[in-house]
Amino acid sequence: MAIGDSDSYFDDVTAHSQHAHQSLTPNGATRPQRPRRSKFTEIDVDGEHASAPLESAFPVPLSRSSSCDSEVERESASSSAILIFSLHPRLYLLTLLIFILLPLLYDTRWLNIPDASVIGVRAGVISRAGTGGDEFSLRRWRKRADTNTDVCSRFSGQSALVNGTIYVYGGHSTQEPGQNESTWTNDFFTVDLTKSWDISGPSISGLPQPSGPPAVANGYLWHSYDSLFLYGGIVSDSPPALPDPYSLWEYQIKGGKWVEHRNPKTSKGNNSDSGNQPVLQSGEGAGISVPELGRGYYFAGHYDRFTTPGWSIQTERLYLKNLLEFTFPGYSNDGVQDLAGGKTAGNDGVWRNVTQGGIQDTARFPNRADGSLVYVPGFGEQGILLSIGGGTADSFSQMNVIDVYDIANSTWYKQATSGEYPKPRVNPCAVAASAPDGSSTNIYVYGGQNLIPYGQQIQYDDMWILTVPSFTWVEVDTSGQSTPPARVGASCSIWDGQIVVVGGYTGPDLSCDSGFYVFSATELKWQNNFNALSGGNTQNHQTSQEKDLMALSGSYGYEVPGAVQSIIGGNSKGGATITAPALAATQGPLATGKPITYTVTDSSGAVVTQTGTSSVTESGGSNGDNGPNIGAIVAGVVAGCFAVLAAYLGFCAWVYRRQLKLYKNHVAMTQRAAAGAPNEKSSFLPSSTEGSSARNGKGSMTDQSSGVGGTSSKLGGSNSNGQDSNVPPLPTGLWPPDGGNSTANSSNEDLMLGQEPTFVGVLLNPRRSLRVINRD
Repeated sequence: MAIGDSDSYFDDVTAHSQHAHQSLTPNGATRPQRPRRSKFTEIDVDGEHASAPLESAFPVPLSRSSSCDSEVERESASSSAILIFSLHPRLYLLTLLIFILLPLLYDTRWLNIPDASVIGVRAGVISRAGTGGDEFSLRRWRKRADTNTDVCSRFSGQSALVNGTIYVYGGHSTQEPGQNESTWTNDFFTVDLTKSWDISGPSISGLPQPSGPPAVANGYLWHSYDSLFLYGGIVSDSPPALPDPYSLWEYQIKGGKWVEHRNPKTSKGNNSDSGNQPVLQSGEGAGISVPELGRGYYFAGHYDRFTTPGWSIQTERLYLKNLLEFTFPGYSNDGVQDLAGGKTAGNDGVWRNVTQGGIQDTARFPNRADGSLVYVPGFGEQGILLSIGGGTADSFSQMNVIDVYDIANSTWYKQATSGEYPKPRVNPCAVAASAPDGSSTNIYVYGGQNLIPYGQQIQYDDMWILTVPSFTWVEVDTSGQSTPPARVGASCSIWDGQIVVVGGYTGPDLSCDSGFYVFSATELKWQNNFNALSGGNTQNHQTSQEKDLMALSGSYGYEVPGAVQSIIGGNSKGGATITAPALAATQGPLATGKPITYTVTDSSGAVVTQTGTSSVTESGGSNGDNGPNIGAIVAGVVAGCFAVLAAYLGFCAWVYRRQLKLYKNHVAMTQRAAAGAPNEKSSFLPSSTEGSSARNGKGSMTDQSSGVGGTSSKLGGSNSNGQDSNVPPLPTGLWPPDGGNSTANSSNEDLMLGQEPTFVGVLLNPRRSLRVINRD
């Protein structure tokens, strides 16, 4: 009997118990009344036998002419029935109480028990109705089976790495070799990275399969520090399944419960849609969690009949290029109007659909799906996102030009790369690791596949590194190593400087795949086990970065590989000498910003590298430089000296050209004077007397430069030997005033003596030459 029917039955039984003891006889006397007919079975009071139903026990009314024995039997039977029916209300009341109290024991916070539940399992489902998050309804409380971790292969699941544990939800799986079609699942399991394990026996644990979240693949599992959020994905296409209207499903890690957030809608913000639009489910997009900011992002993807309810089978798949942003509950976001002024998101979070960020709404920014998204701290106020790979059914996205999203300004830019770059591909996996000093962030891109031409897919097994801010590609040499089979649709995470690969589709030729592989990001080698390192904080930051809230997690123990050092300079701890894109950025955060850098010390406390300090600390304040940047100071001084020297040489060259021109004019006038009549005077060249008079009003002049008395041979037409001079007297305007500077006089004498000026002379004494040309 259903719980909802108990009240009506309880009232019926209660009414019967109140009136079953009395009945009026025809003469007015009272006597016990025979129980009314019922389908319930009577039980003999003496427990000897069970009688038939009442209607069969009394097929006709009993007459008063019956024998005494019959009357006694009737009274005995009547008393038995009355007793049983008087007990039933208590039994049903007890049953009702059990049904009410049993579910309440599930929430053991009332009992102060730290575990999620005394009864049932940890993956129970709570449905949160409405958008306010205040109404709750209990949905399914039945026990769910734990996920089977022993499968043949799995791929295209959603994963998240939180505090040293990888959570994997859904995706495809095969159960046995030769299985032609994979199964969409709601499997849910973890991989423990706080302990070491071998790839043949990874530390995995199956969690209960939830009954609420849909079985999807190629979505994303965002994460804060205490919750997972399932967004997007596609439902089964074989056999075909119909998607439900989208709800955000949250898994509360501490309580082990799934919570449904129904009917989410967008909010208006910077470069977004108009707001108040329903959030639609898309699939095969690129996702990333930025728990440092309390946000998750999902870029591009597509809509079709396996993602969107009501999508017609005749309607083609629609590829996207929007960026969907989800602000986690309890976090702020100035890019959203509803959270302006430092407000924080409520229990349902806040959505923003960025559609007009910079080049996003231009033809230069194509629609795409099946790419990867990576977060890099620094450069902008809140860091940047990089979109790598992806494409459509007909084309690929470029690998030599990367789309870069400035989070703080909600704007997309493009950045060209240098070096040989990977082949175009879809569905690679990518992670980022920070150098100890933060001078470089190295993005590792693994696998993927080529979908063109259709039906001839090729999976890749290569590993590439895009080093930022140089934006140079470096191909990892894995020749001679035991590399995993080529794959696509794998999940990649980085912890303790090691990349953990989970799952992946390997093509039809491989029957089963173990699905767990480990790559050393420092040594650039595939290894047979995961080595958990001791030390480090809960976010696995580099030791030098532990106080920075914006530092990149998972980098503890990571060092810059030699192959990257050879491109960007520095050493294993950092110290990169190339701190800007090799192909210069023209705008955006890469043109104006810089990485967040840190001071690295060794075990003795000595500074290993020092390139600056972080801009964000645990206290939320900004720090200045931790000390003078000696390299920058020296470079500035040297550059300044060169600038001054260049300016001085340019000035001296100008003076030299002016003085040389003046000298050549003087020589020309001399030659014209020598070619004229003896008594002919040039209108520009005075006689010795005129020149003398013009100088000091006297008919003769003492040679001040030589100190020899007598008539000056420099003003006449003949020298001291009575011979004609080849140098005519200077024009009046070139004579210095009486008492003039001796260097100017000597420069004039050079001209009169026919001495050509030299650049070295000007260089050594530019002031002397400058005085001469100023009198020209």
